[in-house]
Amino acid sequence: MVKIRNVLIAISSMVFVTQTLADDKLISVGKTKSMICASCHGSAGISLSPIWPNLAGQKSAYLEKQLKAFRNGDRKEPTMAAMAKPLSDNDIKALAAYYASLK
Repeated sequence: MVKIRNVLIAISSMVFVTQTLADDKLISVGKTKSMICASCHGSAGISLSPIWPNLAGQKSAYLEKQLKAFRNGDRKEPTMAAMAKPLSDNDIKALAAYYASLK
């Protein structure tokens, strides 16, 4: 029984480490992709203007939903629609993970 418990703990640890590495990779990809976003939303996700929202610390699910809405035309804003149009689902996921990781 103790051996099975130890094996389960080891497997759980490997899953956690693997997920953490995957999250870090996703955030890194998002940071690279965010360079163009920085002109309006700031290099650290804090907007340079009161007319553009801060993205730092937003929930990733919210950011994904909004970017997909801009990309698909469900949310209308010409500049954001043009920015989101070429993004893949993976690009959106990476950007959302990056901005959600910022404080």
